[in-house]
Amino acid sequence: MVVNVDWFFLSHRKDIAIKAQEAGWDVTIVAHDTGKGDVIRNLGLKFINLPIDSTGMNPLHELKTLKFLCCLYSKNRDAIIHHVGLKNILWGSLAARKEKVKGVVNAISGLGSLFVNEQSLLNKVLIKVLKFGHKHRNLKVIFQNHDDERLFDEKHIVTPDQKRFIKGSGADLNDFAFVPMPTEGKIKVIFTGRMIEEKGVLILIEAAENLRKEFEDSVEFQLVGGLYPNPKALTKEDIESRCDGKYITWLGYRTDVKDLLSAASIVAFPSYYREGLPKSLIEANAIGRPIITTDSIGCKDTVEDGVNGFLIPIKDSNALADKLRKLLTDSELRIKMGKAARSIAERDFSLSDVIDKHLKIYDELYTDAK
Repeated sequence: MVVNVDWFFLSHRKDIAIKAQEAGWDVTIVAHDTGKGDVIRNLGLKFINLPIDSTGMNPLHELKTLKFLCCLYSKNRDAIIHHVGLKNILWGSLAARKEKVKGVVNAISGLGSLFVNEQSLLNKVLIKVLKFGHKHRNLKVIFQNHDDERLFDEKHIVTPDQKRFIKGSGADLNDFAFVPMPTEGKIKVIFTGRMIEEKGVLILIEAAENLRKEFEDSVEFQLVGGLYPNPKALTKEDIESRCDGKYITWLGYRTDVKDLLSAASIVAFPSYYREGLPKSLIEANAIGRPIITTDSIGCKDTVEDGVNGFLIPIKDSNALADKLRKLLTDSELRIKMGKAARSIAERDFSLSDVIDKHLKIYDELYTDAK
């Protein structure tokens, strides 16, 4: 399983890998080691450090990643290779085709900003690379939303028999159990995600400022997430200059997101990033919290507008403020939407279902390779 960074594997793919190993697969994780490599090894999984610049486009760095994967795959031609993320799919698919590995799974977990301008030269080159890499005799592509699936269809990157659909990375519905809505203290509105401008962090702060006079004494906005090496990432100064530590608080990177979600009453995620299907919103549904997010790719697949939350236009802090006001002033609506959110999680986002579908794909590829 090839993933950009170790911490993303632990948060999004760990359970799949563990269950695959329990099912008899010999599992190796290939990811950039940011200090979590030993955590992965302690799970009983093999781990290889991946030389990759997950956000850069330096040709020398990209060539280094491609050469590394070619060398690795040449020694493991009988493996099923599971690529997660666009960059790994780009170079990994080329390496897998060149070295003629047994089978390939490409998991589209969001296309980010690279596909915003489809007429750019870079975009056209990426399409050609993807087309070439996907011409593998034994390859399946997992889509998390139908917008990404349609794009790959329109660009003739995939064939119908290659496509599989799994709605996100799922949540453990026992671990992320339903928690009744808080009834005491300030109403907490929470954002969980990387501190990247395209995730809508500044839009949320602007909406919170629009509501300050009405709710400063009764509401707390919590921003949960770490800094990230991305061209559009926010700096520590960007965030701290906009947070007063009381009405708007930046909590940084946290490992207790489940507890923070449980203590919150509303989840706000005004992203205009090209998401796959945000795990933070899957977990918000599971806990039973109403969600306000954008009517954009990936995000809109987690919310039924007016049922478990609201969908708003991208980059619209006024619309966000309006929907926040509606939920902040109506506790019964928060409770109703929270219960609906849990029902949607049970219907669509069970981790056990996600794992079962992945294991079936692995088995299918192994069988077809014989």
